[in-house]
Amino acid sequence: MRKKAVGLILLLAVIIFVGIAYTMKKEEKSQIKVSGYVGGEKIGFLEDEEVLSVLREDYGLSVDYAKAGSLDMMTADLEGKNYLFPSSSIALEYYKELHGQPLQSEIMMNTPIVLYSRKMVVDALDAQGLITIEGNVCYIDMRGLLKLIQENTSWADVGLSQLYGTVSVYTTDPCRSNSGNMFAALLANVLNDGETLTAEDTEEILPQLQEIFGKLGYMEDSSADLFNQFLKMGGGAMPMVAGYESQLIEYAAENPDEYEKIKEDLVMLYPIPTIWSSHVLIALDENGQKMITGLMDEEIQKLAWKRHGFRTETNGIGKDVGLSCVADSITQVTQVPEYKVMREIFEVLE
Repeated sequence: MRKKAVGLILLLAVIIFVGIAYTMKKEEKSQIKVSGYVGGEKIGFLEDEEVLSVLREDYGLSVDYAKAGSLDMMTADLEGKNYLFPSSSIALEYYKELHGQPLQSEIMMNTPIVLYSRKMVVDALDAQGLITIEGNVCYIDMRGLLKLIQENTSWADVGLSQLYGTVSVYTTDPCRSNSGNMFAALLANVLNDGETLTAEDTEEILPQLQEIFGKLGYMEDSSADLFNQFLKMGGGAMPMVAGYESQLIEYAAENPDEYEKIKEDLVMLYPIPTIWSSHVLIALDENGQKMITGLMDEEIQKLAWKRHGFRTETNGIGKDVGLSCVADSITQVTQVPEYKVMREIFEVLE
């Protein structure tokens, strides 16, 4: 009797095991793999296990990606790709110029361009009257900073004799990466007396922009790579860099112990004015459209802000992420010039 009972139990266990294996195999087969190019600053978001879990369980999507600059991905090999995930609407316009109207495109989230620096640099610029502090949120006057850059002011001239060279802001290559591209757009507008640059004004403004970027030398292709270099190399090598607000929020969320060590020295500066970067997903086929639907999920949108720093329609209040240096709202904003003007900026900076 006991042997029969044991045998029955073993038989039931085998049946259950086979049933589970069959179900798992069926679920695995039902997964749709979506593949595309993504800007480096969003890799942490697309590797977030909670984000992937929602996409997998609620939308049947398995996500694959390759890192590429926002503009580079438009000219990359699109064979077998379902989506592109650049960091600006300008990249979308570039896509339309090269490939025509996409099947669908949607802005998933936004983030402002900011500057990252070190306390000693910010203190020196504060002494020059360029810094405004509200609570723990720091702002920098872009007109004043640009004046120092154009006049070839040395760091020693502003009281930082330990730093080599002239005042400058390191950025990614504006012809390949969106953060550099958006920073170029911001500088162009500031040079244009704060007005959005138009085709009528490019003849006067673009040579000045070319001179500024011409002094920077080698520029990274990826916003993520530039930010990582800034963190590793210290203020002596990179006194000031342009990047996304989202990068610091994500870094603090993913590396709380490391952030705690450097938070007194690392300073995020909101330019006055700043410029928005809109992270748009371009669907190349129906599976890409499913990716859009999945990423618009309310839970994913909340994770995009609280864990990765991307402001969404229903989120994006500074206090929500637990960092006092993050602004509750972004108010002093200049608009991105129209695409044909941005094309001229690409061409002159190549």
